[in-house]
Amino acid sequence: MAKKVVATLRTSSGKNFAKVIRMVRSEKTGAYAFKENIVPSDSVKEFLAKK
Repeated sequence: MAKKVVATLRTSSGKNFAKVIRMVRSEKTGAYAFKENIVPSDSVKEFLAKK
């Protein structure tokens, strides 16, 4: 599946997007999990700033 996402980001219309991986802590167990999102390049900083 990762190959499909990378291929999608490399198209001419996909150059304005970035794949963002955020580490999130579970409230129940306290373990960390990773969440992946594809966001526009302009809003990467504000996406990472919010909790």
